[in-house]
Amino acid sequence: MIFLNNSSHISDVYVEIQYCYDSVSGSCKKNVQPLSLQFSMFAFMGFTILVTVTGNLLVITSIAHFKQLHTTTNCLILSLAVCDFFLGAFIMPCSAMRSVYGCWYLGDFVCKVHSSTDIMLSTSSIFHLSFISVDRYFAVCTPLLYRSIVNSVTALLMIITSWVFPAIFAFGMIFSGLNLKGSEHFFETQVQCVGGCTVFFNPSSAAFSTIFAFFLPGLIMLGIYLKIYIVARHQARSIKDLTQQIKVEDGNGSAVSGKHERKKANTLAVVVGVFLICWTPLFICNFMDPFIGYSIPPTLTDALFWFGYMNSGFNPLVYAFFYSWFRKALSIILSGKIFYRDSCLIKLYSE
Repeated sequence: MIFLNNSSHISDVYVEIQYCYDSVSGSCKKNVQPLSLQFSMFAFMGFTILVTVTGNLLVITSIAHFKQLHTTTNCLILSLAVCDFFLGAFIMPCSAMRSVYGCWYLGDFVCKVHSSTDIMLSTSSIFHLSFISVDRYFAVCTPLLYRSIVNSVTALLMIITSWVFPAIFAFGMIFSGLNLKGSEHFFETQVQCVGGCTVFFNPSSAAFSTIFAFFLPGLIMLGIYLKIYIVARHQARSIKDLTQQIKVEDGNGSAVSGKHERKKANTLAVVVGVFLICWTPLFICNFMDPFIGYSIPPTLTDALFWFGYMNSGFNPLVYAFFYSWFRKALSIILSGKIFYRDSCLIKLYSE
């Protein structure tokens, strides 16, 4: 609340400090913002949540329903969409309330569960994308051995790894207090307050988590896609030379098949690129903050979190833009034809 002192020619502005719990000692300060700004923030965050939940639900429905889409690559995409859906449905709404009001009213235990799940899903996303890049590497670089290397068992192991290891990492670190070890005094005196829910990292946990959950997998993905790009260009030139010399049906079919695999690799490369653009600023800030005396403003960190969250809503838009099968599946779902008998057998693309 703002009060103006008009007792002199120069007006002094006083801002009343509000707390999350007025009657509790050591309560966190509440964000005091104009209603117009609160409305704008809720509108933006609500739109982000709606796009994330709806878009990924459509991806999940498409891949799960249509039998033609039951491939190893699409199983990984399905699992990634489930990860993004959970982030939008269960994590973002609570984060939105905390971002607008600056307070957490659900208790310390729920705060730890929320923070752990947030870290787990973010880490799980990049693990999924890492395995998708591995899948595309074998499909493009060793197409004759692809089906023997990447089969249903391999895909299942990739999916289990993408969920289990991030869960152990996130929940183990938060609930064991490893993220606070060595910095407990600073956290208790400078950060912790009643009604707050801040994810705090000491220098060692910040470095380890950033390298484990982002930089190392990110570098692996970039290296793999660079190799895929080089091999795909070489294959494209070879196919072009072959089809110019031999105009036969088999040669044309190989060209179409090779083109189809390269297109999928390029699409998933865009997905990885969008992920890196959205999450890199936050991970860099999380890595630097402990080493510069935790001087990065919390509002900036919170804004970067939402910039990262937006990645979960971008992925379905990338699929809709690049994948004709997703656009056709979307048309069938929205028109209600998905409820027709044997609709799961509809061909979405020519193989």
